[in-house]
Amino acid sequence: MGTSTGRAKRQRGEIEELPSGSLRVKVYAGIDPITKKRHYLTETIPPGPTARKEAEKARTRFLAQVDDRRNPRTRATVDQLLDRWLEVLDVETSTRQGYVKKLNKHVRPLLGKLPVGRLDAETLESFYAVLRKCRDHCGGARKAIEHRKAGPHDCTDKCRPHECKPLAPASIRQIHWILSGALNRAVRWRWIAVNPADQAEKPGMPQPNPHPPTAPEAARLVTQAWKDPDWGAFVWVAMTTGARRSELCALRWSAVDLGAAVLTLRTALYMDDAGKLREKDTKTHQQRRVALDAETVEVLRDQLARSEERALALGLSLSGDGYVFSPDPDGGTPLVPDTATQRFSRMAARLGITTNLHALRHYSATELIAAGVDVRTVAGRLGHGGGGATTLRVYAAWLSESDQRAAATLVARMPARPAK
Repeated sequence: MGTSTGRAKRQRGEIEELPSGSLRVKVYAGIDPITKKRHYLTETIPPGPTARKEAEKARTRFLAQVDDRRNPRTRATVDQLLDRWLEVLDVETSTRQGYVKKLNKHVRPLLGKLPVGRLDAETLESFYAVLRKCRDHCGGARKAIEHRKAGPHDCTDKCRPHECKPLAPASIRQIHWILSGALNRAVRWRWIAVNPADQAEKPGMPQPNPHPPTAPEAARLVTQAWKDPDWGAFVWVAMTTGARRSELCALRWSAVDLGAAVLTLRTALYMDDAGKLREKDTKTHQQRRVALDAETVEVLRDQLARSEERALALGLSLSGDGYVFSPDPDGGTPLVPDTATQRFSRMAARLGITTNLHALRHYSATELIAAGVDVRTVAGRLGHGGGGATTLRVYAAWLSESDQRAAATLVARMPARPAK
């Protein structure tokens, strides 16, 4: 009697005939990393003369997918991927907050329950189309009244029918890159084989279109702000330095050198997850020194004198490391950036000027460019990275105007053309 010299290799996967005559192909694909349960790839082949052959093809295809790790190795949803990705993501708190806000508002409601393995380019492009149509994802079909507050109340003119407003192109593009980052991690973890965001048509880059206040509007704004000297000083310094609101609110007296007419922007404020103000590096993670003109130096001298006088009247002393713009007599707490933004918007609305606090950065940049200041210097004052590339891209229109004036200036120095 012969003896077996080896054990026959077990066939991977199985083909089961169902009572209907259909064939069900089932191939083991490993342990689900989320649920820790066994995961199978399955497909049902309709009955017919070629059913067995088609089933074998399906089994072979599944085996190749498992071997090449091309199959989604998890049944995790997009929500689960985002949760896991946020756990390992290493970014600043303020950046994370921005990601979470966009994910919770737009991505999770529409894509969250979808298995990651089923997310493809077509689905992403449909998702972007919904956002372009309505930021509330109604698809143009929402007819409900948007009430000014929840619960029983008497409706006013603030309770209005829903009006579709598209999500800004810049926001859609940001959402695309956030999703792309999470899906890249899913590829690295072998949850999926390819990143569908790479295959989807990317939302277009929005054209920079800054709308700074005009010089007369800026004059009206700062004149109105001077009715409160502290607020007037804040608006003045914002206009003349082009600093970000979070940088100005974080500015301390220790960073202001009135003798040398320069201030150093080292930090910026942000609100943490607990709603507390915190300091962090500036947006570009670099401190910068901004030269001050003589008038701005005097504005800050007056601000310092007022602050010291208030502190002394209450028996306090103004800390040398106190905040320049502070609601406290001793400068112990900073002006909240959102508070500054809201106050400025209300002031502009009263004056009938359509602008916002951030537009003062645009005002500062355009005035400097119009005066002939080179792009690298403007970029340095604004804290733009890329050696002026951002400044050039955003303010190209004003650079063109400046170039036209330069041409006119040059031709004015040329000798007269000979008469015909």
